[in-house]
Amino acid sequence: MKDMMRRIVEFRDERGWKANHNEKDLAISISLEANELLENFQWKSSEEAKLESLQNIKEEMADVLIYLLQLADRLNIDLEEEVFNKMEKNEIKYPVK
Repeated sequence: MKDMMRRIVEFRDERGWKANHNEKDLAISISLEANELLENFQWKSSEEAKLESLQNIKEEMADVLIYLLQLADRLNIDLEEEVFNKMEKNEIKYPVK
């Protein structure tokens, strides 16, 4: 995760984009990219979408993750730690029956 984050920040900083990547705009970008991901599935079955658009699905998923990691960086959040914390809460909330 740290290598991925380092590469994303390096890419952003080499292009001078940090000033434009504020928390609000990153959150908006996550939503926009998630909607672009959804477009691959609109009016299709999951199987049809995978057959027709798998490469684009992969790229849109990557875009969502890239923006999410940049938002975590701006907010100084260890996203890996937060995922594990949330999974612990989910285990309590949704126990195995």
